[in-house]
Amino acid sequence: MSTEYTMEEVAKHNVQGDLWIVIDGDVYNLSKFGKFHPGGHSVLRPYAGKDASEAFWGLHRIEVLTKYQNLKIGRVKGGKTSIVATYDPTDVCKVPYTEISYFQGFRSPYWDDSMLAVRKYVAEFREKELRPICEMYEKDGKYPTVELYKKMGQAGILAARLGPGPWMKDLKAMGIPVVGNLEPEKYNYFHEWMVHAEIVRCGTPAFIGGLGDGLVIGLPPVMHFGKGELQKRVIKEVLTGEKRICLAISEPFAGSDVANLQTTAKKSPCGKYYIVNGAKKWITNGAFSDYFVTAVRTGGKGMFGISMLLIPRCEGLKTTQIPVSYSSCAGTSYVTFEDVKVPVENLLGRQNQGFRIVMYNFNHERWGINVFIQTGMRGMVEECFKWATQRKAFGKPLISQPVVRFKLAGMIARTEATQNWLENMTYQMNQMPFEEMSIKLAGPLALLKYHMTRMAWDIADDATQLLGGRGITRSGMGRGVEAYLRTIKMGAILGGSEEIMADLGVRQAMRGFPKSAKM
Repeated sequence: MSTEYTMEEVAKHNVQGDLWIVIDGDVYNLSKFGKFHPGGHSVLRPYAGKDASEAFWGLHRIEVLTKYQNLKIGRVKGGKTSIVATYDPTDVCKVPYTEISYFQGFRSPYWDDSMLAVRKYVAEFREKELRPICEMYEKDGKYPTVELYKKMGQAGILAARLGPGPWMKDLKAMGIPVVGNLEPEKYNYFHEWMVHAEIVRCGTPAFIGGLGDGLVIGLPPVMHFGKGELQKRVIKEVLTGEKRICLAISEPFAGSDVANLQTTAKKSPCGKYYIVNGAKKWITNGAFSDYFVTAVRTGGKGMFGISMLLIPRCEGLKTTQIPVSYSSCAGTSYVTFEDVKVPVENLLGRQNQGFRIVMYNFNHERWGINVFIQTGMRGMVEECFKWATQRKAFGKPLISQPVVRFKLAGMIARTEATQNWLENMTYQMNQMPFEEMSIKLAGPLALLKYHMTRMAWDIADDATQLLGGRGITRSGMGRGVEAYLRTIKMGAILGGSEEIMADLGVRQAMRGFPKSAKM
């Protein structure tokens, strides 16, 4: 049982070298801590022997208290329950609008407790395996290790990030569980949503990207269009974390303009190989991947001359790290192919029909980007709501200012509106077979991505204004907002730029426009 002190006893320890403070009823001995504090002894002295709760929460995140629990020596008699004592980062947050409404007690036709179970499962993995290292990796630019990938594979998280499909029934034979102890046939895209969302809550954008963004967009073409033993072997290697995979489409001269890519693949004289030459750029996870699902030109100009090849890392294939807005630990790379020999058996689908594979693959990729962004939007609502209630300015909490509440209202409205559109798209994905989904949802998902990234940019702007100087500081109270502001434009570019998304959405709608429709 914790030792109890009166405030009178605490007050006696009020000088440098013998300094106690109280935070939320807990007594901390900071007598030797001054030399380790970034502000030194002078910051601590005004609160020596006193309750420093208000000052602490105006300057620090809860992780600081959890980090220094070794300095806690007891409790104040009759003090309120300590926040740290009840804090569990895997629990559903009770701050309004910071979670999917079903998790906060609202009704939903889409969500149920099985999604909550998946949320808890992944959150526990995150806190045990990812949280202790994510900030260090983000700062140092270190690539996630094969060992970490294997842990994710053994936990079923890599497989879960690919959504429902016939492969879920094969996981048991690979020794891989279904997250949340679900039956394979009951796993759906709402469960996948939860898996992505709980990884995003690490709050370290590049580290998150390094944890398998390449897999999410690179393995589906192998699953849907691969053949025979090669398909089986690669799927198992990647889902267990033994090998890493990425998608290589964008080029220095062809980003959104996929139909005009220039990397070539020509048959060898013996007919057993494709000889690949060219370059790819901005390839997520490319720096450390073992396989490259690559769009190449095997025919004439335009979309009908494109094929997809599964290319292993081999002689003639070189990757170079590209410095981008976020840390290098996502492995964003420049990939060159110089006379790379690829067995013809590594062709995915049919020759010169790869453009269809690329387009079909975009739907799941863009849906996933929407999930990532939506989760980040809720994260910003949480950061700003908490900040506005615990930070004081001009003698009162920020939340008491109408302009602050107005900004929060806008952030909440954008978040809830995009959430509902995304839920509808996710429901459609659950109901439609792959072919129908690939055709019908291309336009709506593109429009959603366009709208989502626009709303996210507005939220990033408001969040930064609310946090002030902390919103542009990479550490401390504003680190989450700063990272969000610095990297949110990635979502507006990756998977198709906003302008391309908007145009695609309207062009797809035009295809179904009835000729008889008149004003």
